[in-house]
Amino acid sequence: MTIALIASLAIIMASASEEESSITPELALQKLIDGNLRYASGNASHPNQSLERRAELVSGQHPFAVILGCSDSRIPPELIFDQGLGDVFVIRTAGEVVDNASLASIEYAVDHLGVPLVMVLGHDSCGAVTAAVKGGEVEGHLGSLMDFISPSVNQAREMGQEGDLLNSSIDNNVHNIVEALENRQQRP
Repeated sequence: MTIALIASLAIIMASASEEESSITPELALQKLIDGNLRYASGNASHPNQSLERRAELVSGQHPFAVILGCSDSRIPPELIFDQGLGDVFVIRTAGEVVDNASLASIEYAVDHLGVPLVMVLGHDSCGAVTAAVKGGEVEGHLGSLMDFISPSVNQAREMGQEGDLLNSSIDNNVHNIVEALENRQQRP
C-alpha cells in the first residue's frame, strides 16, 4: 500500500518549543514517502534496528515525525513507512480517535522532543469507521468511538456521499481530526 492508496493522509507542520529538530517538516514527510515506496515495492530496508541503535536510544529519543494512526493490525506505521527504532513517535487508537491521552502524547512529542511533523493516517476498510457507518447499538466503551466518528459519517451523508459513504467518512474523520489537532482540542 503506497501513500497514494491510503484512504486519507493529512499533515500538520508542528512547531516545537523546547527542542528544535534538525529536520524540516518537508524533509520528514519525504522520509516517510520514501520509506513507504520501499515498503510498497517489497524493498524495505528495515533501518535503525541494530544493537547499536538500541544502545543509542537508551540516552533519549529524537523521532522526526508523529504518526496518529489506527490500531488496525494491518497498518503498523513503522513497517509501512519502513522506519526503525526511535524514528517515529506513534500513537494508535481505533479510528484515530483523539482523547486527552493521545492529545497529550502528541503535545509531548512536539513540545518536548521537537518533532516537526504530525501525520494523521487513515486507511481503507477501517473497522471503527465501518461500525459508525452501520450504526446501531454498541456495548461497553465502543460508544465513545462511535460518538467521536459519527459526526464524520453525518457530514458525508449531508454532502450526499451515500454512494461512497465509507471512504468519504474515513476522509472526513481524518480532516476533522486534523482540525481538532490544529486547535489542540479533543472532539466529543
